[in-house]
Amino acid sequence: MQKQLFSDNLFQGQRVLVTGGGTGLGLAMAEKLVNLGAVVHLCGRRQHVVQEAAETLREKFPGSNVFAHSVDIRDSDKVDKLIQHLWDEHGGVDALINNAAGNFICPTEDITVNGFKAITETVLNGTFFVTQAVGKRWIASQHPGSVLSIVVTWVWTGSPFVVPSAMSKSAVDTMTKSLAIEWGRHGIRFNAIAPGVIPTEGASARLRPTESNTDALVSQNPMQRLGRFSDIANLAAFLLCPENNWLNGQTIALDGGDWLANGAYFKQYFEWDKSDWQHAREQIQARTAPASQA
Repeated sequence: MQKQLFSDNLFQGQRVLVTGGGTGLGLAMAEKLVNLGAVVHLCGRRQHVVQEAAETLREKFPGSNVFAHSVDIRDSDKVDKLIQHLWDEHGGVDALINNAAGNFICPTEDITVNGFKAITETVLNGTFFVTQAVGKRWIASQHPGSVLSIVVTWVWTGSPFVVPSAMSKSAVDTMTKSLAIEWGRHGIRFNAIAPGVIPTEGASARLRPTESNTDALVSQNPMQRLGRFSDIANLAAFLLCPENNWLNGQTIALDGGDWLANGAYFKQYFEWDKSDWQHAREQIQARTAPASQA
């Protein structure tokens, strides 16, 4: 029998917006919050993805309130329109999870301008646009709030071959610390999670396209396992818990101690030659094309 970490209905009356909430880690965190009584708003670029996710959660948790919204967070006007809709039609939100992201492996000298923008405009710009749009409404209405951003352990170590993401996630980490100071006086808390490897289809396809098993990742981890959706879902619930209102400005590594033991990720790609990189690009395109066309 699984032990229960949180009280039933811990988030009753709480409204949470989750960006990138239709799949992967975002959906896992959303599911936990719905299970604990929260009203959850999922947003993502593809309406059918977030709609399907919302329907799945409503079926799993009868009587729950889960809403789906389509928005490209790279567009500040569209973001502000969505957030205003949430305030007008749903009374606003009490918490925000900045989860939407993008990434792919590539030698930095080969990254195109469009490739660079594809990552930075989502991870850096989009995260700020959503955070500011929500935060300024909290401040105007004197409403306390909590922001949780998903970053990476590379904010401490750096990482080769994912430089646009490492740069952008480091900026989000700095935003977390900066706004924890600036907006703390308004009752708004900022924290972040830096997860280790929690396998998802999207991340595996773009970051480890040629690896068929995870034995090496498991063996190098001090805890001898990879992360699970439940790990990040439970930590997210703890950090966003309304009663947990003095934890502010922290970025917590959730990786079993991996970054302490092994440092930066993707160092194995130093062994690749041009043909290996070409093969990786082909694998990434083959594995991500169905999702982009859906």
